[in-house]
Amino acid sequence: MLTKKQLDLLGFINKRMQRDGVPPSFDEMKDALNLRSKSGIHRLITALEERGFIRRLAHRARAIEIVKLPESLGGQPAGFNPRVIDGDRPDSQPARAMELANLDVSELPIVGRIAAGQPIEAINDPAPGIAVPGQMVRSQGRHYALEVRGDSMIDAGINDGDVVVIRETSEASEGDIVVAQIEGYEATLKRFRRKGEMIVLEAANPAYEPRVLPRGAVSVQGRLVGLIRTY
Repeated sequence: MLTKKQLDLLGFINKRMQRDGVPPSFDEMKDALNLRSKSGIHRLITALEERGFIRRLAHRARAIEIVKLPESLGGQPAGFNPRVIDGDRPDSQPARAMELANLDVSELPIVGRIAAGQPIEAINDPAPGIAVPGQMVRSQGRHYALEVRGDSMIDAGINDGDVVVIRETSEASEGDIVVAQIEGYEATLKRFRRKGEMIVLEAANPAYEPRVLPRGAVSVQGRLVGLIRTY
């Protein structure tokens, strides 16, 4: 599951490697994605490497190797035959719709994963939906679900692999657990605090230090309203 920027960068690298036989420079990547600095490219490259789409080779200039491609980019880079593991498919039978209609439940889209640890790229990658109790989504506004990755919120009862239900909003009160987007493309699940003109994103795990950021660097994308755990 990749963000749009990750997908755009991976597609650009793959296209240039097919054309030239070598990956583009960081300056070329920055220009292609209309980023203001190369630090954003470094973050995208790191995210792609962590997700297993690319491999960086040590002690070689511009040494990036594409390991695999998502289906939207053809699924297979030249010269590679990656193993693809498919996730569960949504139940498309009409019976599921009938079951939901007879219960006090709603089906929400799982729009991706959210970091409960170090911030990762914000993810917008549609996935099968999940049925949630109706009381979780009674408040006004659009709701969606995210799969949690990491352990920074374990003391708030949020574990790695849990699915959190989020009400879309740009407002947060002191102490709310929110989806916070950082500098436009990093996203994390943290407790929201204000400290003067700064925003504090606070973990619920003593192993993680609070992150203090300028108000303009953080935008709230939603507030936690529920949690679903499977065993």
